[in-house]
Amino acid sequence: MSALLGIHSLSKSYGTQVLFCDISFTVSEGDRIGLVGPNGAGKSTLLKIIMGLEHEDEGHISKRGSLRIGYASQAPEFPSKSLEEVLLDQNLQGDPVELLTRARVLLGKAQFTDLSQNASTLSGGWKKRLDIARALMQEPDLLLLDEPTNHLDIEGILWLEKFLCREKTAYIIISHDRYFLDKVTNKIIELNPCYPDGLFISKGNMSAYTLHKEAFLEGQAEQERSLTSLVRGEIDWLRRSPKARTTKSEARITKANKMIEELAQIKKRNKTEKVNIDFSASERETRKLLVAKNLSKSFGEKKLFSGVDITLSPGTRLGIVGKNGTGKTTLLKVLAGKIPPDMGTLKCAEDLRLVYFDQHREHLPQNISLKEALCPTGDTVNYRGQSIHVNGWAKRFLFPVDRLSMPVKCLSGGEKARILIARLMLAPADLLFLDEPTNDLDIQTLEVIEESLREFPGALVLITHDRCLMDNVCTQILGLGEGNEQQFFADYGQWERACLLPPEKKSSQEKPISEPVKTPTKKLSFKEQKELEGMEKAIMNAEAEIKSLQKQLENPEVHANSQKSQELYHLLAEAEQKLETLFTRWQELEERTKKS
Repeated sequence: MSALLGIHSLSKSYGTQVLFCDISFTVSEGDRIGLVGPNGAGKSTLLKIIMGLEHEDEGHISKRGSLRIGYASQAPEFPSKSLEEVLLDQNLQGDPVELLTRARVLLGKAQFTDLSQNASTLSGGWKKRLDIARALMQEPDLLLLDEPTNHLDIEGILWLEKFLCREKTAYIIISHDRYFLDKVTNKIIELNPCYPDGLFISKGNMSAYTLHKEAFLEGQAEQERSLTSLVRGEIDWLRRSPKARTTKSEARITKANKMIEELAQIKKRNKTEKVNIDFSASERETRKLLVAKNLSKSFGEKKLFSGVDITLSPGTRLGIVGKNGTGKTTLLKVLAGKIPPDMGTLKCAEDLRLVYFDQHREHLPQNISLKEALCPTGDTVNYRGQSIHVNGWAKRFLFPVDRLSMPVKCLSGGEKARILIARLMLAPADLLFLDEPTNDLDIQTLEVIEESLREFPGALVLITHDRCLMDNVCTQILGLGEGNEQQFFADYGQWERACLLPPEKKSSQEKPISEPVKTPTKKLSFKEQKELEGMEKAIMNAEAEIKSLQKQLENPEVHANSQKSQELYHLLAEAEQKLETLFTRWQELEERTKKS
């Protein structure tokens, strides 16, 4: 694969804060890169430098001639224009009819139905979809996506996974969604000063990266232990050596000093700082903390949920899932007593203490300083009966002391989330209600939160689009559906198979627990042999159907009829799905033929 872009000894700082220093790597055709790293490592800044929106301090970027780059930002905003106008208003070169057709095909792939809708009125998740479609209008050789899963619900994330797997464009994606990165990447690059080159490159997806990183860090730790032993011997020799220096001893002294310097650098790199998160529990032993019976809630004529029964006891780990608009946050607020139910009862244990994490950061004043946000009552906080100075409390959440005077409004989303978590930790709780607590947090912090939540002895109720967090923390899932339907599931995967996957995928993936898994027969049956023989013709017919639909969409008369064009876009999406299913089935039958 030929190179598209090269990063050469790139460095960037803001004032005294170094983002990255002297980093180098190459992006080639076919690369599907996940860019990860701690908050403040410079991931978004690096994408902006590649796009020419910001400038590097040192180093340079080489690009293949006529390289086209598409970019979808972290928080896109759109003017008061229709969806079609947003995609076409980019000074694009080409035939106007072809450009309109391309725009409508991309909007269809992004699952928009009303192409005349005002883009400025879209929700955060749909703005993300539109921004990705806008970036693809340029037919880029390289696509840059900054936190594309933020504000998407689970259904939207599954759509994006499928969308990216079908695209042939190389891309770099910044994301903290571990399941998502596992599905859509073939290379992971971590920006982090703990590595000798300022970054760590791992071939393969997120799971492979985790194994490779663990092996690398073990090697670094072993190198530190070995060098420590050697340096200890050299220091002992230096103390005992005579004052008179020979040429040989001078060389040994120089070598010893180099070893001491190298050890200091390795120790500095290996000293990985982590956010220290530990939620305070009240140690209550009450068997039932909260009992909700027959809860119902509507907004206007829309009924969100009804007949919900929930019991929360110490150790309960309940996740709430559902499509946007099914009432997840509303149910959480009802359980927390923030809004009343229309029907039903809530019975709480006496003197119940609960902590609520708001996804919109509504309770965090923006004009106060970081110090005031972390320590509202003076210079110390009381944590588990112990007085901790604000400097030490700030360092626990990776805030440098010299930034304590900075206004909250100047902090990043991840830093604001850490402030809220710091506040929550100060209040002993029987119940934790967490609404999207992981937005904007880096993977390292997510793993610390996971561990803390698993060890929390009270009960918790969690809403999150982070499927990995949901799977690793929750022991029970409440799925809210459209038409006020709800059902409990054992885990997230069971809910996804039951409620989100199309019927043909459900039947192939979901098996009753009581039935043993049967090993499929290797030899094809007579019916399957006939299916295989006709597969090539079926694929040709499916491809012909797609070409026919695409040709119809090129007709200007079709464009004049909005309803007709939308029907064709949906048919085209179904035809593409059918073709993908045929290819998958063909591959399966061929492999079984080879094994028989």
